[in-house]
Amino acid sequence: MGKNKSSRRLRIKKGIRIAISGTPEMPRLSVYRSNKAIYAQVIDDLNGKTLAFASSAKNAVAADLNKVDQSKAVGILIAEKAKAAGIEKVVFDRNGYLYHGRIKSLAEGAREGGLQF
Repeated sequence: MGKNKSSRRLRIKKGIRIAISGTPEMPRLSVYRSNKAIYAQVIDDLNGKTLAFASSAKNAVAADLNKVDQSKAVGILIAEKAKAAGIEKVVFDRNGYLYHGRIKSLAEGAREGGLQF
């Protein structure tokens, strides 16, 4: 185990990124979670481009909801933006975070929005 929580997350993140990569046919849905907001990007790693982006910061997604419900709203929003860009399937990159709470909620929202993992 790492010396602290953040170094442990970064070690897990490296292992995940070795295993998955985004392609133009199946881009990577990357998630970042801060204490106040959650961010999601759909990334094509071969070309190094972000195809879609959504976050709960500076966005009236659901300002009056709790963080888990905000995450679900961001998941639905990123799915809508990805579908508008012509993306149906993605690879989920949880970025070293546990698949629990806000990360799980965002993934479920993206699935409800029509993305396939």
